[in-house]
Amino acid sequence: MITNVALVSVWVTDLDESLAFYTDVLGFEKGDDVRLGPDFRWLTVVHPNQPELHLHLTTPGEPLSPELIEAMKRAQAHGGLPGVGLNVADCRKTYEELSAKGVTFLQEPTERPYGVEALMRDNSGNWMLLVEKKEFDPEAMTLADLEG
Repeated sequence: MITNVALVSVWVTDLDESLAFYTDVLGFEKGDDVRLGPDFRWLTVVHPNQPELHLHLTTPGEPLSPELIEAMKRAQAHGGLPGVGLNVADCRKTYEELSAKGVTFLQEPTERPYGVEALMRDNSGNWMLLVEKKEFDPEAMTLADLEG
């Protein structure tokens, strides 16, 4: 029986640069770092408050087909791949701190029915959502609540 999610893959352009971004900028810790042959590296990061969930940082490569690898690299170059959503205690403060570290934001902190959210990119162009959650009634939410 499934008990929880343990691993989520995030496609990145450079493993070492992404490791530095996730640890030095976002505050994650290095998890596993194993080289399996000359062309494969298993690299994960974990958040200190949720060490059971590993983010697997990986680059497009074999065993994917050459066509898929090229398509993924094009999507990365255009910033078209989703990343992960991150809970934060104070979205505005986190936005200020990460902006000061040079993080690119696509959306400043914005009030939503479910809390305050901001949209950023990691150093590989992946979209990452920061959410300061609050209680809300999903049944009462409309598309108009998300505009603006």
